[in-house]
Formats: sequence, structure tokens, C-alpha cells
Amino acid sequence: MIRNPILKGFNPDPCILRVEDVYYIVVSSFEWLPGLRVYESRDLVRWEHSTDLLTDQVDLRGNPKNCSIWAPQLSYRDGLFYLVYTDVKSTKRPFKDDHNYLMTAPAIEGPWSEPVYLNSSGFDPSLFHDDDGRKWLLNALWDYRITEGNKSSGIVIQEYDPDLRRLVGKPHKLFDCTWLKKTEAPHIYKRGGYYYLITAEGGTGAGHAVTVARSEELLGDYEVDPHNPMLTSRNDPGLPLQCAGHGSLVETPGGEWYMAHLCTRPIEGLYAIMGRETALQQVYWNEEGWLRLTTGGHEPQLEVPAPLGIQEVQNADPVTVFEDRFDGLQLKKTWNTLRILADDNWCSLRARPGHLRIMAGESVQSLFRHHLVAIRQTDIQFRAETALEYAPASYLQMAGLILYLNEDNYVYAYTSHEDGQGKVLRMMRCAADEFVLLPEVIPLEDDAPVHLAVDVDGTKAQFHYRSSAEETWRPLHKTQNISFLCGGFTGNFVGIAAHDMNQYQGSHADFSYFRYEGTE
Repeated sequence: MIRNPILKGFNPDPCILRVEDVYYIVVSSFEWLPGLRVYESRDLVRWEHSTDLLTDQVDLRGNPKNCSIWAPQLSYRDGLFYLVYTDVKSTKRPFKDDHNYLMTAPAIEGPWSEPVYLNSSGFDPSLFHDDDGRKWLLNALWDYRITEGNKSSGIVIQEYDPDLRRLVGKPHKLFDCTWLKKTEAPHIYKRGGYYYLITAEGGTGAGHAVTVARSEELLGDYEVDPHNPMLTSRNDPGLPLQCAGHGSLVETPGGEWYMAHLCTRPIEGLYAIMGRETALQQVYWNEEGWLRLTTGGHEPQLEVPAPLGIQEVQNADPVTVFEDRFDGLQLKKTWNTLRILADDNWCSLRARPGHLRIMAGESVQSLFRHHLVAIRQTDIQFRAETALEYAPASYLQMAGLILYLNEDNYVYAYTSHEDGQGKVLRMMRCAADEFVLLPEVIPLEDDAPVHLAVDVDGTKAQFHYRSSAEETWRPLHKTQNISFLCGGFTGNFVGIAAHDMNQYQGSHADFSYFRYEGTE
């Protein structure tokens, strides 16, 4: 069986592709770098993070939360991978500044070409390769003139010339919204004499859905599936997988079909702290030529059949364990950073071997030089630990362990300096942009390392500290309610950071290890 979600934690907007006997899924990254994480599988059951597709090709500094890299689409034709994606610079109503780009590579690992600019009329670009050799770009069309509700007005299509490396001709309105509205994430598949258009509708929240339409001609008219929506969780808030939508299709070598889609696992039925994740559903084409779930109905399932011939996989859903002792030459690829890449200017494994040295950056709310290294929360229950050495000389200097959704929502246990007390341990939290500095101040030894840990169980987080590996862990403040670490387009991250608002990079923290372990 395939057990959902197949990609836990913040892994939204999946696009699935098979090239020979290898399956790929690429997901959105938003403000986190490296961008556009790619996962790989040979059986649709076991998935591994294989590579990332955007590094120094993008500049995300200053981009607001929930913007930056949206909804990639990966395709393959004639020995070449094609990647299209959106870099969103602003979503302030009524407009949306979203620029679409294309890159190509002979292999998934690259080398990738420099991005080619395509257009800015809407987000979620997708490249369709027709049988006659022509290529067409689709994207959601944003209409600022719409006065009420979402301003996604349908899908637009325009031809792409690979020789000129630009769009040619005029854009054509391909598809209007159904009653679900908020049409986006278009993909076209050609089968049985029809062009099938798969879109997301209903918004990426509780009303999310997959809409299917078809036409005998590429440019339409498109007939909507009479039993639309094809996939949704909108009718049952008690389903374990919510927000099902944003689907893409893949066919196995044996002729079986699967749909990758995003979903959430709300804790207590309300709080999607891990963000939007990726699931797989097995689908088939019925006698009338419409797409259906093999399990029947419209709702996503936690378990679906694996392709025929796949042997039973032991421990296909293991407990997540990630540990970095910082003894390599580069950071492990599981790590992510905010809007800027990790480099030796601020994030060094060479300055002090066996440690990660983070030069202190701007504040915890910075959109430019936030020196934070973090991993996705993938488990409802987990424990994370670290140890650091830091010599702050001002209350404006801090370093420690953080739970971080975005600049408006975080919980931060940090070492700092207070006049008359010297080095101390404190905690701050920000919920929906409401900042609170917790009152307890714990004195620390100046030269001793500080060990920090956090135990998370659903919506509760308890931080701990100790002065050495031999000491017993002591609680830091009372248990924190972290239900606010959800919402928006991303998910909660667990990380280590350093900040210096007295002098940029005027101090540094040395971290000796980081460990994350799911405890579900």
C-alpha cells in the first residue's frame, strides 16, 4: 500500500512526472532556499529527497511572507527536462506581481539553464508539449477588476517558441471558472482523442478541489466533468486528509494511473501546523473517459494500492530522524534558509571544525538577512535538540533554538545578555504579529555551552535547557500553545539562528549538533 501523505511536512503544490523507470515530484518552496525541492521514487511508495532546482538563480530578499517561489511544473520531452515556476513579489490586493520563468536541463541534477522570463499575467505556469511538436504555456489569469472574492478568473494559454525562447502569438482564454471559483494550477494531458485540463479550484483551504474538463481541440471549448469535483475534502471536515486539491497525473509502465495532490493533516481538526503536504491517489479512466478514484467517491484516502508488481515494503513509514554533527564540508541538504542561501559569509563549517558557526544577522523579523538554518516539521510529535556556545555582550545580541512559521509567528528560546546579569536565557514569542517577551530570565555561565531542546506534541511545545550533557534537562517556562504556527502557504520549521541588532555580523554562535526525531 501507499501510505499518505507520502511527503510529510511543508511540501505543497506537487507536480509528478515519470521518466523511464524513475518518478519525480517537485514542490513549491516559497521563501525557503534552496528552492523547488525534488523527490524521487522507483515504486511510488518510498520517496527520497534527491535534489533542489533553484539556488542562486533567484533573489528573494525582501519578498513578503507567502510569496516567492510558487507551484512549479516539471515536464520532459526529447531528452530535456523543462521547469516552469513563479516568483511572486507581492500579493497586496488588488494586484499580484508574479513573474513566470522557464529553465531546462539534460538531467534532473542539471546543469540547468539560466531562467527565461515568460510572462506575469498570473501564477501556476505549466508547459504542455503537443504531439505536433508545438509547446504551450498555461497559467492562472489574475483579474484585479473582480470586486468580490478571489481574482483568479480562469486559465490562459499561449504558444512558447523554444528556438526564440519566448512566448509568441497572443494569449487565449482557455477556461473560465466553475462554480467552485479560484481556478489555478492547470495541467493538460492528451489521451483518447481528448485534451484533458486538470485544475485546482475552491482555494487552497477547506474548499480546495480538483476540477477536470476536456476538449477535442487544444484551444477548447472545454466540457467540465459532470460529476465535478473529481477530488475534494470539502464535504467532510472529519476526514484525516483535508484541503485536497492541486492535482497532477502520472502513468506507470504497467498502464496504471495516479494523482499527486496537496493535502493537510490538521491537528485537533483545526491547526495545519505542518503545512500543506503531498499525497497520492490511484485513479482510472471510466467508460465515458472521465477520471475517477479507484476507491470510489471524491475523497482522498490514507492508503491506496501500490502499482502491480511492487513488493511489500517494510517500514515504508519510518519515524523521522535527522541529525547533523556539523562534521562535513557542507550542510546536509535537508537544511533550508530564509530568502538567502547558506554560504561561508554567515554560515560556516570551516571556521571551527565540528561546529556550525552562524554569524549573527538581522532581527528575527527581517525579510533580508535573517540568519536562520531550519528543517521542516514532519511529525505531529517530535523532539529537537541543539547545543551552542555564544558570548553576547548586549541584549541586542541573541542566538538559540526556534520554532518558525514566518516573521509574524514564531517561538524563540535564546541566549542573550542583560545589564547587571550578564549572559542569560530568555524566550520570546510572536503570534499573529503580536509580540510577547516572556518575563523569566535565567542566568547562565559565561563560558559554558548551552543545551536547548523542545518537545512538541500537537499544539503544545515545552522547551528545556541544561548547562552540560551530563545535567538533567530543566523546563524553560511553561508549556507553550503553538496552534498559531499554522496558516498561510508554508508550514512550521524547526531551526537554529543568531541575530545581532547592535552590529550586523558583530557576533557569532557556534552550534555543535542538531537532532530532530519524530516521536509519534
